[in-house]
Amino acid sequence: MDKCCVVAIVPGSFDPITNGHVDIIKRASKIFHKVIVGVAKNTAKKSFFDFEERFDLTKQVMDALSIPSISVEKVDGLLVNFAKSRGAQVIVRGLRAVSDFEYEMEMAFMNRSLAPEIEIIYFMPYIKYSFLSSTIVKDVFVNGGDISAFVSPIVIEHMKKNLRGSNEEKTC
Repeated sequence: MDKCCVVAIVPGSFDPITNGHVDIIKRASKIFHKVIVGVAKNTAKKSFFDFEERFDLTKQVMDALSIPSISVEKVDGLLVNFAKSRGAQVIVRGLRAVSDFEYEMEMAFMNRSLAPEIEIIYFMPYIKYSFLSSTIVKDVFVNGGDISAFVSPIVIEHMKKNLRGSNEEKTC
């Protein structure tokens, strides 16, 4: 594998994209020739944003970085099929804590059995992001906490709009 041409996928539901996600994506862009941020549908999770909103928001945050080797695409279906269709040789995942390990190991084994030619690499977060998850960000935000250290201002604005929309629907 010629490293100058390695394409990596950084997948996630990004509901919303956090500074922890951005950190992993930026670090991957320093190593791989091209990084595709794959916004995936995840029917197992209750989403704050719908799929199109998550894609648009992730794209806005990534575009604001102005890193030409990073693109954002929608993932519909199996991640390994998406990776193959984009010529990706690597899937990059973040691994925050021991609690993430079991799930990630199961997914890695399944992905490896479906596409043994695709490598799976885990990045450990910087300590300041080790506790950070989209779920925690949403919970803090909905309960009136300050999330400005954890997400882009772009995300905060969209979350405010989304929350206002939800409250308006409830009062009608």
